[in-house]
Amino acid sequence: MSDKYGIELKNVTVSFRSYKERPTSFKESIVRFVKDRKLRHYTTFEALSEINLKVPRGSIYGVIGSNGAGKSTLLRTVTGVLKPIRGKVITHGKVGSLIKLGAGFDAELNAIENIYLYSSLHGKSAREIAAKVPDILDFAELKEFAQTPIKYYSAGMRARLGFACAMDIEPDVLVVDEVLSVGDERFREKCRAVFEQLIKDDKTVLMVSHNLSSLSTLADQIAVLSKGCIIYQGDPKEAIRIYRDTKYETALDGRRM
Repeated sequence: MSDKYGIELKNVTVSFRSYKERPTSFKESIVRFVKDRKLRHYTTFEALSEINLKVPRGSIYGVIGSNGAGKSTLLRTVTGVLKPIRGKVITHGKVGSLIKLGAGFDAELNAIENIYLYSSLHGKSAREIAAKVPDILDFAELKEFAQTPIKYYSAGMRARLGFACAMDIEPDVLVVDEVLSVGDERFREKCRAVFEQLIKDDKTVLMVSHNLSSLSTLADQIAVLSKGCIIYQGDPKEAIRIYRDTKYETALDGRRM
């Protein structure tokens, strides 16, 4: 493994169990656990299969694929939320996650209170947070709504706050899911500017998006996922062509069934 890469995946496989019947009580869960040691009442499927991926530092790496292809599973595996049953995941430096903007916020709290909540969970002291609150509110364009509970925010406002909080963590590796598809155009331009600065600072960005036009201009390379496998990785334009062809073929197969 080399630190010239921000992210390295080697033969990574992630699987899940699918139960025929869901337990309806804690007691039933325990009984099923005991029985499953002898008789299997579930099937397994591989959400990711033998994934090999190297994302160079100072680059943006895109991931595309149809719904259910394994994109979100891949991002959660890189961030450590999910553990592979086989293979290795190596990340170099602090990992920041934008898998779901605004995740972890308390809807009853206002913007300032949520900034303290989010930042404290990432190890920042109260003094450090207080010094950055004005900058976060300014970037999110929420100064006049700072005292408003975020349950009254629009999706775009929550997205701006989530992005501003996440970037304040100053990650070496940023894992992003669909940030280019939320908020207005001015917010998306801010996101692009931040990504460009990260690359200048030799950081690493792994990004999932259905916004193919934006991804094709931002990403240095793109991987195409299909049924948990990487079927192509490399040139962005070729990756998008392959993705569209695969999506079309899948749609045709669905009509034939």
